[in-house]
Order: sequence, then C-alpha cells, then structure tokens
Amino acid sequence: MPPGVLLSHPSSLDHDTGVHPERAARIVAIERALEARDWLGWEREPSPCADKALLESVHPAAHVEMLERFMWAGGGALDPDTIASEGTWRAACHAAGGAARMVDRLLGARGLSDGTWPGGVATPPPRVGASLHRPPGHHAELATAMGFCFFNHVAIAAQRALAAHGLARVLILDWDVHHGNGTNDIFHTRDDVLFVSIHESPLYPGTGPASDDGVGAGRGYTVNMPVPGRSGDETWCSLVEHVVVPLARAYAPELILVSAGFDGHVDDPLATCRVTDDGFAAMAGSVRRLADELDVPLGLVLEGGYDVDALARSLVRVLEVLGADGAPAADPRLEIHPLAVQAAHRLADRWPTVSALH
Repeated sequence: MPPGVLLSHPSSLDHDTGVHPERAARIVAIERALEARDWLGWEREPSPCADKALLESVHPAAHVEMLERFMWAGGGALDPDTIASEGTWRAACHAAGGAARMVDRLLGARGLSDGTWPGGVATPPPRVGASLHRPPGHHAELATAMGFCFFNHVAIAAQRALAAHGLARVLILDWDVHHGNGTNDIFHTRDDVLFVSIHESPLYPGTGPASDDGVGAGRGYTVNMPVPGRSGDETWCSLVEHVVVPLARAYAPELILVSAGFDGHVDDPLATCRVTDDGFAAMAGSVRRLADELDVPLGLVLEGGYDVDALARSLVRVLEVLGADGAPAADPRLEIHPLAVQAAHRLADRWPTVSALH
C-alpha cells in the first residue's frame, strides 16, 4: 500500500507570474526532487478542477465570478503582490480541487462491520495526503484575493470535511512564515475548526497578534503564536511539540490539515526566520506522532517557500516523515522554549490542560 496520496496538476505551471517570487520554478523544483526519489512511493493522482459550488462553499459567488472574468480577460495585478494571468483560473481551481479531493481520499467511506471497505476493498483510505499546487491560498480572505493567493484551499478542504463527510472538528496548523490571515478570518467565529498559526512578526500581512483568539462561538479556537525574526528550529519545533500537540489532544480533531509554507527556512529571501531542513522534518514528526496517537488522517496543503532548492529539499523531508512506516521518536533534547511557555499561559483559561504541562 502506498505511504500516502499526492495530488498535483500541470496547470500549476500555467499560472504565469513572470519574475515574481511565487513562480512556476517552485513546482518544477518540487517535482524534480520527488521524481529523483521515485515520488517516495506515494500514489499520484491528478487533481480535479473545482466547480463553482466547491469554491462557493467558502467564497461568495460574486468574488468567484469576479476572479473568473478577470483571469479569462488576461488577468493583471490585483495588487502589487498578487498577479494573475489567463492560466491562473485553471491553476487556482485545480489547487482548490486538489485540496478537497485529498480530503475525500483521506476520509473516504466508513469501514464495514467485517473490516472491509465499500466494494469489498480490503485496504482503507490513505492515512496521509499532500496537495502540491500553486498559487498558494492561505492569505485569500472570504472576498479578497491577496498575498499571491486567490482561493483559500485549506479552508475549502476543511469545509469539505465538515460539510461532505460529517466531521465535527478539524485542526489547521499553519506553519508558513507569513500569518494565514485568510484562514484566520474565515473560521474566526467558529469552533468546528481550530486554527493555529506560527508566523514571523512583524511581517506581511501584519496580522495575527497573540491577542487574536477568535470571537463569539470561536473564542479560543484561533491560536496565534507570532515569533520574532531570526527564530529558528528551537523556537518553531518547541511551539509545535509543546503547544500544538497538547492543544490538539484537548481539542480531539477528526482530521489534521497542515498549511505548509517553507518560507521560514533560513535560505528563504522573503523573511528572516532560520528554520532548517531538519527543523521542518522535526515539526512533521510532531504532527505525525499526533495523528497516530489520535488515530486521524493527516493532510498537507502547500503554501509558500521561495528559495526553490530549500523548498524542494524541506518538502521531501516532510513527506518522508509523514509517509514513513512509523512516526519518529520525539527528540529528548528539545527544550521547552520561553515562547511556548508564554503561549501555554495565554491558553490557560480555555485550554487548562495545555497550561498544566508547563
């Protein structure tokens, strides 16, 4: 049985941004690195093109229609950072469709009483998946395209799990170096998605302070953990292992989604954090152990990462960990970082078991 399912589509190369940092070379580098490793043995599946109903499960119809008209007319700059071409429409639709299809594959149908699956298939759905497309999505707000993003793919994936598969709780961990403001805002008032973001601050888009923890029914279900520039493995890995993991245990999600940006890498030109290839692999190890412990599927949705070599290397390392026969052991040398202690204390009112660990 393949370690996982990998969704992609050639249309990612048709999103023409010229010399923009978010460029086709990102996907080319990823695919070359994976092909050199025989795709790590993962099953490959072409992503479907999202239909309007899927896009409108998160975004207003008027927003979807505006973007479609704009792109089919040749595109242009929606803002100084967000550039579209005629090929962007298909690329963005396949990126959204790939994230949703990944969720469909991960959740599948419930097993039958005799231990088989519908149709007499003896093997269950894959336990891990990855949706590897461009453009990225986590900056896309309900009705605003921004930050290289047009549709919010991880939000569409989470909504698919809730609406089509009947899940009650989904965890989204966003480790892109830029705050996922779109995902933050889409689920800001809801408790069926726990959104957790680790991001450099101050940095674009200037959102995601630690004080932003949701509103109304969503109070406590938005967790922002900004880190200062030049933060490295010791900070990021501790926040995942010592805050995200116990937080998820308390929340008990039925699906884990990772908004996986690799622009926190020490080699990335758009930020100043200093995460290494090993650091990304260690964060993946924490999430993989969590998914195994909770016995839930785990899906990765590609976001940023603009040094193409660092992006490709780190992504391969992450997929190796996620698709391994077993989760790696926790590193006993990883110390609890002071920022993890501060975050746990902030969470004490809503999540006392997290605070109790520190």
